[in-house]
Amino acid sequence: MSYQHIQIDQRDRVAVVTLNRPEVLNALNLGLVQELDQAITQMEGDDGVGAIVLTGSGERAFSAGADIHENRELSPEERERVTAMRADYTWHLASCSKPVIGAINGLCYGGGTVMATSLDLLVGCERSSFRFLAVNYGQMNATWSLPMMVGWPRAKELLYSGREIFAEEAYRFGLLNHLVPAAQVVDKAVEIGAGFAKNRPQSIANIKQMLLEHTGLSQEEQFRNEVNARQGRMKGLTVEEGFKSFLDRKGRKPRAS
Repeated sequence: MSYQHIQIDQRDRVAVVTLNRPEVLNALNLGLVQELDQAITQMEGDDGVGAIVLTGSGERAFSAGADIHENRELSPEERERVTAMRADYTWHLASCSKPVIGAINGLCYGGGTVMATSLDLLVGCERSSFRFLAVNYGQMNATWSLPMMVGWPRAKELLYSGREIFAEEAYRFGLLNHLVPAAQVVDKAVEIGAGFAKNRPQSIANIKQMLLEHTGLSQEEQFRNEVNARQGRMKGLTVEEGFKSFLDRKGRKPRAS
């Protein structure tokens, strides 16, 4: 199948998908996200694909985010329809049965960060940078994905401020799994993907689904599950057992019941 806005290259059992609108910093217009969604669907059903790498064309950007000029031309009804479509493709990326690795070859802003944080892991280089811009425009995004990567306090800092995060800080925060020279960013992502592709595809799909199901629970549900587990199937030591040496040193005996 031929595409206008993306390019696909197969390296053994790893498919490399390149966002191909370098003249607008790989901005995510409707045509691009539809093509990407179609390609991901095709690859999920292809036994010859064990992993997917997603990167951007050119040296400047992975993606600058949504195509603002296209969005301005849409009617309110069209904008609502497109918003729903974008939500569907983002979740498709996040829940793809094949592992999807981001090779962040340049700046990654706005909607690009939503795309990137929906992937399984990210490889970056010295040109990588991130900005979660929604707050600057009275919007919000990545509240469901970024905290899982960097933790709540750092996610709050990045989402509340909209400031730019450069490669070293992104790596230190855990937003990037690996940081390599720019010339190696795609090759490193392919290397990781090839390692995944050696394993049984259904096992990876099962692991990914289980992780999604766990992280999909509300914080209270996670808390209640932990409490119930401690009291039941994962019951731990009693105070007397766990703090025996401390209590022995203090010479205090438990009160009679």
